[in-house]
Amino acid sequence: MFSGGIPFEHFANAGGGFPGGGMGGMGGPPKDVDTTKLYETLEVEKESSQKEIKKAYYKQSRVHHPDRGGDEHHYREVNAAYEILSDPEKRKVYDKYGLEGVADEGGGGGGGGGGSDIFDLFFGGGRSRGGRAGPKKGPSINHPIKVSLEDLYNGKTVKLAVNRKVIVGKVSECNKCNGQGAVVEIRQLGPGMIQQMQRPCDSCNGQGTSAKTKNERKVLEVHIEKGMKHNEKVSFRGMADEHPGKEPGDINFVVQEKEHDLFKRKGADLLVIKEVSLNQALCGFSWQFTHLDGRKVIVKSRTGEIIKPEANTTESVPFVKMIPNEGMPSRGNPFVKGNLHILFRVRFPDDNELSKKQITALQKLLPDPDMEVDYDPEEVEEVHMEHADLKHFGKGGAESRTDAYDSDEEGGPKPVQCAQS
Repeated sequence: MFSGGIPFEHFANAGGGFPGGGMGGMGGPPKDVDTTKLYETLEVEKESSQKEIKKAYYKQSRVHHPDRGGDEHHYREVNAAYEILSDPEKRKVYDKYGLEGVADEGGGGGGGGGGSDIFDLFFGGGRSRGGRAGPKKGPSINHPIKVSLEDLYNGKTVKLAVNRKVIVGKVSECNKCNGQGAVVEIRQLGPGMIQQMQRPCDSCNGQGTSAKTKNERKVLEVHIEKGMKHNEKVSFRGMADEHPGKEPGDINFVVQEKEHDLFKRKGADLLVIKEVSLNQALCGFSWQFTHLDGRKVIVKSRTGEIIKPEANTTESVPFVKMIPNEGMPSRGNPFVKGNLHILFRVRFPDDNELSKKQITALQKLLPDPDMEVDYDPEEVEEVHMEHADLKHFGKGGAESRTDAYDSDEEGGPKPVQCAQS
């Protein structure tokens, strides 16, 4: 997937980056190892299946492809992340040891050649030939941003102010823990017995360093692209709080799609529910609505087009029609749109709403009228229908009592006694 040199060439030649010359000599994963960056790049959970990872990769590669106006650096990150996570063995190593583990095993993508590798992509080249990792990235911040369906259809830029902490002056090493972030306590348990415990340094809160910070107000322009979906993110890299010894995390604005009064959305398709009268269902109808971009659209049935209560299938499913290319624009390619689906509900007249004259006229006009049945009322029982609910189906009749003959209460059935001679 990447070209240019042997993957992780200079790490392989450096004799490994772990104590003991490789993972085989390790008692466990290194402290503070980052095993989430690749998943965050593909926007998937760590528990995602291979199928979900593949689907997320195709989606991200389309969105961030440079030919479509995407960021080339992030596009390379997406490809590098997929190359590792799509390989079960590399993924297993990464989940335990992070990118250093993959490098020590000699795997992973080259990251684009020219002496660069995957660490240049994700950590800005902060890893040296000796195998020391660059600064760990600080925590990212997620902010929900509620967006209307109209804004997701047309696109919108929103200016939002955020407050972040920035470091002022120099970063100093903690004197209590000597920059380790932890202190070791030794307790005497008895003659010749001691207990050694390690705990986070309370002076620097386990950071190993300390620094003064101040609040900084920043105004960010959040661009809502056409066709964005619920829970997609707009990320501002390195704009989260600053921490000593760490790269600033990202600020992610998470799109929260508001419910719409008319349209329901799934992917790039839209759905509306339209109720029509029996007259409209049989004889035709016209319906005007305002689309998400403000256009006035009239839906008109063709001559002879019948709207049915249900689709002609073996299962009871709604009757649906479709208008092509009137759905949502596709993110990254807004000129390609989904479809608009119309789910119909036919409103029949209520009981006694039609007069005898109307019924007679309908019998003459509509096909397949009821045929009169000749019968003798004295010999044939005539019955009429009442309203019912299908959820009560199977609950008719008297309630059975299996313990009727087990009762010995007064007034209840008496057990049969056999007389012995």
